[in-house]
Amino acid sequence: MTATVVACPRRGAALPAAAVPALRAATAVLADPGLEAGAAAGAQDWDGTDPASLPDGIVLLVPAGHPAARPDRPYGTVAPPTGHAVLDAIAVMDRLRSPGGCPWDAEQTHVSLLRYLVEECYELYQAIEDGDRTELREELGDVLLQVLFHARVAAEHPDDPFGIDPVATGLVDKLVGRHPHVFGTGERVATAQDQDRRWDELKRAEKQRESSVDGVATAQPAVALAAKLASRTARAGLPADLLPGGDGPGEQLFRLAATTQLGGGDPEDALRGVARAFDARVRAAEKAAAADGRDPHALTADEWRRYWQTP
Repeated sequence: MTATVVACPRRGAALPAAAVPALRAATAVLADPGLEAGAAAGAQDWDGTDPASLPDGIVLLVPAGHPAARPDRPYGTVAPPTGHAVLDAIAVMDRLRSPGGCPWDAEQTHVSLLRYLVEECYELYQAIEDGDRTELREELGDVLLQVLFHARVAAEHPDDPFGIDPVATGLVDKLVGRHPHVFGTGERVATAQDQDRRWDELKRAEKQRESSVDGVATAQPAVALAAKLASRTARAGLPADLLPGGDGPGEQLFRLAATTQLGGGDPEDALRGVARAFDARVRAAEKAAAADGRDPHALTADEWRRYWQTP
């Protein structure tokens, strides 16, 4: 029986691993003329003869979508690899940024894109908070765009260029290096808490950090920053009585964020929850006032209290 191997166009010259035994045992390999040259290397040209009439031991290579690539034939269906659409996104980003592409995209820099990076991350955050699956998928794409955009801009640097591949390679190396219990041998991690501690140990050794607060992003929101600093210093053994003292609003807010974090909570998430609930009550009161014919932009204190919905 003839075996049909489908070469996915997204894999370039690569063929599916499941076809290796058939290729090794083949008496001859025929390739459709429309197949990519790399995938057809060493194969004979197929003249279109009905596959059913070919002798046993023949392996036929065809491109995806070819009539001979039927699901009922061995190796007749080969799904594109997971992540294949990312290659399309990279190609689109390259086209937008290249000569003849989009003038706006071509003018952007790492600095000019900063506000979009922050906005898209917060929109993704909100989609997750809201449990909106449709928005979640879209906002993940928008965050991915920022990664691809910055990598494309970085590739044009005159002295120190790098593109998306070094970025991805660095990520892979980091994930593998910080999960020796998964990718290595001998080391075992029993719980998520153990892995959290081990991650910090590996990161300190890798980064050769001199301070417990090295690597804390000081540009993050102040509540999250206070919580992160408190968490890092607590792990380093800093006693709680050395947290910022004083009665000023900054000191009080820092201590509240720190104690919430050290108590197992998330002060940034807690404050966001209260703020979003307040936002919803403001909108509900304004809507109720408008329904009564009042101007929601000119409510008195008594009217605010009348339409306010207590939790």
